[in-house]
Amino acid sequence: MWLLGLPWALALLVTAASSGPSTEPPDPASIFADLSPAELRAVRTFLMERPELGLSPSRGGPLAKNSLFLVELLPPKKRSALRFLEHGGARPRREARAVVFFGAQAEPNVTELAVGPLPRPSSYRHLAFKGGRAVPFWARPMTRLEYELLYEALVAAMAPLEPLLREATGFGFQNCSERCLTFSDIAPRGLGPGERRTWLVIQRFVEGFFLHPAGLEVLLDHRDPDPRRWAVRQLWYNGRYFGSVRELAESHARGALPLARLPEPPARRLFSSYEPRGRFSSGTPTAVHGAKVCEPQGRRYRLRGNRLEYGGWSLAFRLRSSAGLQLFDVRFGGERVAYELSVQEAIAFYGGHSPAAMQTKYMDAGWAMGASSYELARGVDCPETAAFLDAHHLLDADGPVRFPRALCVFELPTGVPLRRHFDSDFQGGFHFYAGLEGRALVLRTTSTVYNYDYIWDFLLYPNGVLETKVHATGYIHATFYTPEGRRYGSRVHSHLLGNIHTHLVHYKVDLDVAGSGNSFETMDIRFENISNPWSAGARVVQPRLHREPRRREREAALPLDRPAPRYLLFSNPRRRNRWGHRRTFRLQLSSHAGPVLPRGWREERGVTWARYHLAVTRRHENEPSSSSIYSQNNPWDPPVTFESFIHDNETIEDQDLVAWVTVGFLHVPHAEDIPNTATPGNAVGFFLRPFNFFDEDPSVASRAPVIVRPLDPPACSRLQIQRWTPASPGPCVHPEPFSYNGTYRQV
Repeated sequence: MWLLGLPWALALLVTAASSGPSTEPPDPASIFADLSPAELRAVRTFLMERPELGLSPSRGGPLAKNSLFLVELLPPKKRSALRFLEHGGARPRREARAVVFFGAQAEPNVTELAVGPLPRPSSYRHLAFKGGRAVPFWARPMTRLEYELLYEALVAAMAPLEPLLREATGFGFQNCSERCLTFSDIAPRGLGPGERRTWLVIQRFVEGFFLHPAGLEVLLDHRDPDPRRWAVRQLWYNGRYFGSVRELAESHARGALPLARLPEPPARRLFSSYEPRGRFSSGTPTAVHGAKVCEPQGRRYRLRGNRLEYGGWSLAFRLRSSAGLQLFDVRFGGERVAYELSVQEAIAFYGGHSPAAMQTKYMDAGWAMGASSYELARGVDCPETAAFLDAHHLLDADGPVRFPRALCVFELPTGVPLRRHFDSDFQGGFHFYAGLEGRALVLRTTSTVYNYDYIWDFLLYPNGVLETKVHATGYIHATFYTPEGRRYGSRVHSHLLGNIHTHLVHYKVDLDVAGSGNSFETMDIRFENISNPWSAGARVVQPRLHREPRRREREAALPLDRPAPRYLLFSNPRRRNRWGHRRTFRLQLSSHAGPVLPRGWREERGVTWARYHLAVTRRHENEPSSSSIYSQNNPWDPPVTFESFIHDNETIEDQDLVAWVTVGFLHVPHAEDIPNTATPGNAVGFFLRPFNFFDEDPSVASRAPVIVRPLDPPACSRLQIQRWTPASPGPCVHPEPFSYNGTYRQV
């Protein structure tokens, strides 16, 4: 996933766009705040000065060196955090997680360190994965340096093919100026442990180059730390395999090679461009602004550092380099609902006729999904009224890098009432009308990982519902069209195949429903056939509730290849609402997920979490994440194997539980994915909904409802309109006052 002329993405931390010194004591949420630029620099300086580490700068130099790859917050242990948050205990020690590439030693490896205390670090210790697994050097994520060397090696190797490329595409690698070729690399980089050989898709470097493959794919072996020993091992051109560059070049020179000649790209209105073209048949004016979000009386939410408050909600948030958004200490009405809610991984597994397509199995945490959060456009990515926040990353860089406006927060009218009722008198009038406008607060960021853009949302509703949602957009991962490719997708342009793929996203939900001791059960309906008690000899078939307590981890792992029960319930067995029910939250999936590989297949070991709609485990500090940044380049034997989390089959009754949630969809690309995949229909996620947690809907605390009652029924000519908000909220609302009639008469 590399582009000629664009730098490799850098690293991360969330800060307010305009943060200044404050005399107030730090908010308790700050224990979860990402590292400040000063803290990032302090960690890097401390480690660079440790002689035993022998670190060199990230930029330049050889691959076989010791270098600092990543620095980000290491969250505190839950027990320490809760002792501080709930009982006034000591503030947890603030530490950083540092990833070091040790390439300049006899046995190169990747090592993770905990560095602290911050803001002035003085010591470090090793961080081990569950089971003490080591990370081999060849499993490391790609760096900018390796991409630069990869490009140089490719350009040198392709020199004999320059005549072929010029004739077929009009573009080249040598002295190309504005008619250059570039490449996209895919992963995993091989077929087994120890390999680092990558298929490169050659493309014309025009706007939307992802949709302009040249028909050539190249397998380049770059495992050796010395780039002089890198070599092209195989090539694929227009449906045929070649064992060497020389073989392909000689075939072309003899005139024995069927060329795939590409049309000259137009200077304007390229099919892969966003430039407008065509017209709507309805004549709807599109050169003027459409509907907008406004805040007629100012913002109703409060944002203080990394603390967000809205209605009954309160939470802390951060944006980690590896995997993205992470919420902590999520509360409603002062009661904790979840200790942590976070993105863990996003994958896209493909099929195709070309070698690159059939090899593509993207695991986006390995591409620094969280650090790919680029600037959000005001009025497009987020409403003009949104609050924007910057991010700071220290990833594959020699200091913190600021990413402006990487996150946004805004209140959104949902366009549908949260609740409403029209109470008809069935005589042309009504007894009353009541409605409550629908609103939600949105916390948003994006990840542009190569061609795809993911829009990550957490939505807070005033009735105690929390929604997670991810939209997929951006360019499809496309390959060169051949007739055989039609089995693996759709032809979407003259030389372009949109390849079939499945998107899956994994979340961690550390629920604390009315406390940390929770139990899990599923609920659905079964039909019963009983004697009719009020009609002798007759029978009644009706649904009844079927509850199934899930007492152990294996029972609570719901396979993805079977429908999940419709109610997934997490409750506190010792706490009840006013009506005698266990206080409970329901997890409700919005997903079309399906398996990506047969169970037990080679690369499937890297994504064993993808076997389940939902898996519920007992919480352990040594199981913080279901994936890692190393799974992409070593899916065959990854340092984190989710299946090990449930292997011991622990009891999960009245325990501190974590729900691991998989959502996703199958994408068969189609012509309407040109130029880009659109968001409608390409969103998945889940809801956390109160289910007997409260005594009634907590949104009754809102002062936004409207109630209309006739004073002279059934004529309904005089109405009483009750509302608790101003009649004229502001200039961005329709200027006419609220009115309502409610009658329905024959005319």
